[in-house]
Amino acid sequence: MVVSMKTTTETHERLKAGGLRVTSQRLLVLQILEESREHLDAKTIYVRGREHDPDLSLATVYRTLAKLKEMGLVEMCYLARDRRRAYYEATDKGEHYHFTCLGCGRITEIRTSCIEQACREMAEKLGLVFTRANVCLKGYCPACAARGED
Repeated sequence: MVVSMKTTTETHERLKAGGLRVTSQRLLVLQILEESREHLDAKTIYVRGREHDPDLSLATVYRTLAKLKEMGLVEMCYLARDRRRAYYEATDKGEHYHFTCLGCGRITEIRTSCIEQACREMAEKLGLVFTRANVCLKGYCPACAARGED
C-alpha cells in the first residue's frame, strides 16, 4: 500500500471530524479500507496493517473498526448467509450492492438504479421510509457458469 499525502490529510480530517483521537494505527486501518478495491475482513486488515506497523494488534483493529463504524466512516456487511465473517469497507464508495459467486467466491460490486427504484415504489405503496438498502445477490459468475458449477 502506497500512502499518499492527500489520503493521509483527508483521512486525518475524517477522524478528527468524527471526534476520534487521531493515532497512527487508526489512520492506518482507515487508509487500508479507503485504498482497497476488495472487501476486507478484520484479519486481512490486520495482516496488511502489520506490514506497516509491526506493533498493530488484532484487538486494536477490531476496536478501531467498531469506532469507525460508530462514526459512520466504515460499513460492515455479511456476504454469506452463515454470517461467519464480517467484511468492512469505507463509506465513501457510494451506494452499491454485492454479488457473490458461489463457485469461486469472488465478490462483485454492482451499481444500479433498480434497487433505488424498487425502494421508491415500496415507499409509495406501503408508506415506508428507506434510509439505505443492503442487497447481497448470489449466483455464478460467467466463468463458473460456463464450467457448469451451478
